[in-house]
Amino acid sequence: MVAEDPVLRVEGLYASYGAVQVLRSVDLAVERGEIVALLGTNGAGKSTILRCISGVMRPDAGRVFLDDEEITGLPPEETVRRGVCQVPGGRGLLPSLTIEENLRMGAYPIRKDKGRVKAGFEKVYTAFPRLAERRTQLAGTLSGGEAQMLAIGRAFMTTPKLMMIDELSLGLAPLIVRDLVDRVREINDEGVSMILVEQSANLALTITDHSFFIEKGQVRFDGSSAELLERDDLLRSVFLAST
Repeated sequence: MVAEDPVLRVEGLYASYGAVQVLRSVDLAVERGEIVALLGTNGAGKSTILRCISGVMRPDAGRVFLDDEEITGLPPEETVRRGVCQVPGGRGLLPSLTIEENLRMGAYPIRKDKGRVKAGFEKVYTAFPRLAERRTQLAGTLSGGEAQMLAIGRAFMTTPKLMMIDELSLGLAPLIVRDLVDRVREINDEGVSMILVEQSANLALTITDHSFFIEKGQVRFDGSSAELLERDDLLRSVFLAST
């Protein structure tokens, strides 16, 4: 499908780890204001796509555009400044620092822009009041749901154009996941486009309109989430019951 107003375009992306080819000519796009699901089996290359977009990994070939400006191969700090942020799988918090210190670390690439940092704190504490209440609490003492809130909040500190979330629901109870989904939707309503990598296909396909299915490093499906939900030939390999 052709994106009419893409905030992100990925064209012909190839990537490998040593001699192991992981991505093979991946094309995808995210419309402005859209939440896109990126699904596939374990090892299909989903997280590698995110790493190439954010600059954590340099692709072997292909191009990445943000608002029609090429960002292929830029260092992560620069892609953050330009409006790309990533919530990594496993959350990656600094457990010996407080909630507020973790948030400040999230804003490190834009630290010289005091107004933007201040606005980031205001947005995060509005979206996640629990973080505001516990701002002096050490990150290592948070529950799983609170830690995921902090991971998302830390990424939101930069007021991004594009937020990429790797495994929103991993290891969390359904009630907590529903609350996180509400917060993610609120952030999206503020104009932040999103890519959601999620092992639970049921969850991803109910909160997104557009989906990509990755298999063996290639895009096997690019279309509406409702249509993908009917594609048993693709989704049989993904555990649909976990939400």
